[in-house]
This record gives sequence, structure tokens and C-alpha cells, in this order.
Amino acid sequence: MPLAVHILGLSVFALGTSEFMLSGLLPPIARDMDVSIPTAGLLVSAFAIGMVVGAPLLAVATLRLPRRTTLIALISVFGLGQIAGALAPSYGVLFASRVVSAFACAGFWAVGASVAVAMVPRTARARAMSVMIGGLSIANVLGVPAGAFLGEHLGWRSAFWAVAVASVIALVGVVTLIPRIPLPERRPELRRELTVYRDREVWLAVAITALAGGAVFCAFSYMAPLLTDVSGLSDGWVPTVLALFGLGAFLGTVVGGRYADAHLFGVQLSGVTASTVLLAGLALAASHAVAAVVLTFLLGFSAFYTAPALNARMFNVAAAAPTLAGATATAAFNAGNTAGPWLGGRVIDAGLGFASTAWAGAAMAVVAIGLCAVATRLHRGGEPHGRLVAASVPAPRERPAPPAPHSRPRHPEEYERTAAAEAYGGGPAPREHSTNPDAPERPSHR
Repeated sequence: MPLAVHILGLSVFALGTSEFMLSGLLPPIARDMDVSIPTAGLLVSAFAIGMVVGAPLLAVATLRLPRRTTLIALISVFGLGQIAGALAPSYGVLFASRVVSAFACAGFWAVGASVAVAMVPRTARARAMSVMIGGLSIANVLGVPAGAFLGEHLGWRSAFWAVAVASVIALVGVVTLIPRIPLPERRPELRRELTVYRDREVWLAVAITALAGGAVFCAFSYMAPLLTDVSGLSDGWVPTVLALFGLGAFLGTVVGGRYADAHLFGVQLSGVTASTVLLAGLALAASHAVAAVVLTFLLGFSAFYTAPALNARMFNVAAAAPTLAGATATAAFNAGNTAGPWLGGRVIDAGLGFASTAWAGAAMAVVAIGLCAVATRLHRGGEPHGRLVAASVPAPRERPAPPAPHSRPRHPEEYERTAAAEAYGGGPAPREHSTNPDAPERPSHR
């Protein structure tokens, strides 16, 4: 795995801490800003909405810009957004700072994901994404509990200052260790990349990613009041339990990344099913403190166990548009991260209690299970991905041999990414036949 991929993962640590630390800061923010907890919870949705809108917009805006320069600019804007949040005099300003930070975060995710995937062979995509998502997991292990700890002892604004410092460290890493990535000989064309959205499997992958993420964060966004008001734990326990969720997320990312390349659909379906069961269990046992703590840890595992497979699947079905594929995966995840907290807030406002957020999340996960089954059936039916896209793009200069049975025709963009992978140290894809149904054989050129 190239060093640059690990640097991207470390940068994601700062982004992920900011994105999720509000789950432990909602009560003090609500008190300080004189708003209700569900209203404070909309700050989580504000960040997610910014990610949904910002990922595709910034991916398009930076499509032809140097990748390294784009990453430097985005992490700088993100850090400034954290400073604005720390100094926010009102709820409205804080809300706006979250949206701006989310735009920069979304752009970094989209560009960073496309860079990470370009530097490795196709059969290592899920592992590359697991490194980036690992930064998110470590943020849940260390960053989110640390934010809750700072919020309890030094005020919630101190958590924003801490993320700003982490952003500066990430900026130094990107500037010094991310290599200059040359633009491909054939410059990306927006019209060509947009044609991937004509493929129904792309939209199916979007829906599964959104529902799987939204199901978990429907409950997780309100974990602090659930633990204190329903489970009966003291405020001091909240950082510890959030750290356990993060530890589960880290372990889930490692295990999911290890097996997702070979068992993409199996990891998706088993992970979403496990999240459904765990959310239902949390709803039933939330009043028992020990059960709530254990289920929170397991929920972190199941949620992030699925994440590498969901991201790799998006890059597979949208192979002709590597930049927009990363943006689409980011937008899909955060569409769920918008809908989940919003739905959780609605059931709380309806007087159903904090534990009801887990039931609402379980309902979202059940729908995701059904869509996973549909996606698996379509894949086994042998429908070629990117068929509409391939028809609209000129053939490469070199003509590959006919693809092996059950493999998807390679798109010209993939030849460019293979060359990029060799140039950046990722190495070419293996020549031997892969057992992964999503991985086509390496073509031989005349």
C-alpha cells in the first residue's frame, strides 16, 4: 500500500473527528445556544447536507485541477471552518460553519478517494478504501471521545479548536508527503463521467450506502442523551462508550477491508443484517446500561465492517468516472447521515423517546437488506456494468483481447488508472485469474 494512501487516512482522522464529535457534544451545545437537543442535532444533518451537496460539486469544479493542490486547498478551508465554529456567537453562525466545513470535507473525501484508488490495482480497492475509512474509525476511537471529554471539562468550543490543530497537522502531512500526481494524457471530461448515472446499478449502490449509513447514525447521533437519560449512565461515561463504538468501528474496518475484495456482496449483506439486529436489540435493551454499552461497541463494528465493500462497489459500477465515483460514494453515505439524524429527531419530537431512534434505524436497515439482495441478483445475472458508458466513449488506441467469461469489459479510463497505479507504486493488477466476480482479468495487448 503506497505511503500516500496512509497519509490520506491520517488526514481523514481530522475530518472524521469533526463530523462525528457532535454526538457527544449535543447537550452542552443545546444549553449554550439555548436550543433543544433535536435542534442541536440538526448540526449533524447540516454537516451531512454539506457533504451531500459539496462532494459532487467540488468533484466537478476540480476535475481538471492538480490533485495535490486541490487536497491542500480543501484541508486548509476545512481548518478555517473549525476556527469559525469555535468562535461562533450564535446557532446560525455555528450552523453555517458546519456547512462550509462539510463542503471542504466532502471535496477532500472525493478527491482523496479517487487518488487512493488510482494508486492500487483493482483487486486492492477495498483495502485502499479501508485505510482511508480507518482514519474515520480512529477518529471514533480517539477523536470523538476526546471531543466529548474536552466538551465536559473545557467547554464544547475547545473541541473545535482541537480539530483545527489536527487540521494543521494534516495539512503539513499532505504538503510534505503526498506526491505530485500527473494529470492523465487524456484529460477527464465531465460529460463522459456523468453518463455513469444512466446505470441503474450505480443508483442501487447509492441507495444501499445511504440506507446502511443512515440506519446506524439515526441512533448514534443521539447516543449521548440515550446513554444518560435511558441507560442511566453518568455524563462521564459518554466518552468511554463513544470510544468503544470507535474501537468497534476500527476493528470492523480492518476485518471488512480484508474480506471485501473477495466477498463484496457477502460483506455487504452480512454487515447490514447485523446492524439491523443490533439496532433492534439496542431499542429493546437501552434501559440496561451493560447491554447498551456492549451493543454500541458491536454496532460500531457492523457499521464500518460494511463500509469498505460499499465504497469499493461504487468504484466498480462507476469505473468510467473515478472522480465522480468517489464523490458519489461520499454523497450517498452523507445522504444517509442527513436522513438518519433527521428521522431520529422526528421520532424524539413525537414523544417516543431516545430509544425509538434505534427502531427507526432498524427500519432503514431492513430496506437496505432488500436492496442488497436485488444488487446481488443483478450481478449474478451477468448484467455488464458501465454498458451505457462504454458505448459513448471512443475505444483506446490499443485493442485488448476479448474479455474472459463473466468479466466486465474494461473502460479506457481503467487503462489510465492502471498506468497511474504503476507510476505511483501500487503495481499492476495480477495476471492470474481472480476469484473475485467483480474483478476482470488483465487484458493482453497486441
